[in-house]
Amino acid sequence: MHALIVVSHPLNTSLTHSVATAIAQGVAESNPHNTAELADLTQEGFNPVFAAPDIAAFLQTDATPADVIAEQTRIDNADALVLVFPIYWWSMPGLLKGWIDRVFSNGWAYEETADGNVVKKLGRLRVHLVALGAANQKTYDKHGFTDAFNAQISHGIFDYCGATVVSSQMMLLPELETAEAHLEAGHQLGRTMFS
Repeated sequence: MHALIVVSHPLNTSLTHSVATAIAQGVAESNPHNTAELADLTQEGFNPVFAAPDIAAFLQTDATPADVIAEQTRIDNADALVLVFPIYWWSMPGLLKGWIDRVFSNGWAYEETADGNVVKKLGRLRVHLVALGAANQKTYDKHGFTDAFNAQISHGIFDYCGATVVSSQMMLLPELETAEAHLEAGHQLGRTMFS
């Protein structure tokens, strides 16, 4: 089994990157046949701007841009997609949102039919969401963020495409307290991802 772990944080020394690496290590240790690929959107220089070529691809009046096809191929080659990101302003970083906007496109992730229906095309994809935050769970719950997070990402993006969100967790500094606890939680996710 193969996991594509997409990490979105500008610093490769961040706790976010360390958690993504721990997940990859857990995947590799869980079975000698399991593999993981880390996709660092910042390091790879992914362009998150949804521009005219993306609109043409959405409308299916022109070809999908090559960089988008490359990302779609990475996902097609994966049994699981893991998004690892810090919580910025109660959401995901703009780079990751732009990656989703461009990559999860009409015709590949879903298809809007002439009669107004949506064909969900990613039914085979298993998704794991790992968001790192500095506020505590009580704060997120009080302001409705936990529900909004699941509505926007789990339902609004992945369910719309037919993908199954297997796990969705917020690793919150007040609850986990230490970097080591974050890394162990990531490692555990990797170890159990394909069991």
